Amino acid sequence: MKEAGSRLLPLAAMLALAGIVAQPPVVAAASAPVKSAMKTVANQQNGNATVKHSVAAAASKAAEQGRSTVIKEAVTALADVDKALILLDKGKKKEALDALAEATGKLELVVARDPSLTLAPVAVHVTAKDLIASVDTIDEAVERARKYLSDGEVQKARVVLANLASELVVTVTNIPLGTFPAAIKAVSPLIDQGKIGEAKAALVTALSTLVDVDTVIPLPVLRAELLLEKAEALAEKRDRSDAQDESLAILLSQARYQLKIAKALGYGKKSDFRDYYRMIDEIQEKTHNGGFGTGFFDKIKAKLKALTETNAKASGSPSVQHPKK
Repeated sequence: MKEAGSRLLPLAAMLALAGIVAQPPVVAAASAPVKSAMKTVANQQNGNATVKHSVAAAASKAAEQGRSTVIKEAVTALADVDKALILLDKGKKKEALDALAEATGKLELVVARDPSLTLAPVAVHVTAKDLIASVDTIDEAVERARKYLSDGEVQKARVVLANLASELVVTVTNIPLGTFPAAIKAVSPLIDQGKIGEAKAALVTALSTLVDVDTVIPLPVLRAELLLEKAEALAEKRDRSDAQDESLAILLSQARYQLKIAKALGYGKKSDFRDYYRMIDEIQEKTHNGGFGTGFFDKIKAKLKALTETNAKASGSPSVQHPKK
């Protein structure tokens, strides 16, 4: 069972997931394809570094939003069930019954407060999986996985595909209110009858029904949004300097590359990404030679927000979790 409460990533971990990675070593006399791959990976890393603090802040905000959904009474009820299991191990039947009565009362309070609630959040944690690779490398891995699948080698394909992700995952662990309280109530008669082994097994079974709901935030899409925010601030400036013009062009290039990574990893439909690239082209045209103004980024920001929400909804299905030993 997951630890009751919620955990925020330490700052060092957030900065790591934000994209602080070592630059690849320089290879003497590298071939043209190798140089190209190194250049594109460096471009991705530079884009990651540009928004690393903003990504860390986004991770912290996502965790905080998850923490705000946690229901205190459900957390303590779960702790009471854990306590009852420990007490049964020690042969303390009366104390175990008292702990289960406490848990039942707290869950009844949760249900009475909101009868429509089906899942009661008890814990939140954020994990990150980042991928630093060129688009070509990702495409090659996808093709390799497809070949494995066409040859019926599903497990080999699974190993390849497992690495093709770059995302923050906010996981909320929940008590299923439709079944959990009744399962806890059913344990008390077993204890009264002296069937301690059966009571413990029933508690373990109940705890195995905790439900995790994941919300996935694709890191390349998030980084593209953050890079475009920085670019927008420059695009609105009148009389930009040459250095600022160059910075604006670099930010737009890095945002485009992050979207190419997102496309290669399958965080959206290919047809959608053609629209994103076209919108960036339009912004580049409008800001060329010192052009400035407002509203240039409205369409692409709205599109990327919708893309993020689509990925979150697609990943929000619950999955049953099993208790710790």
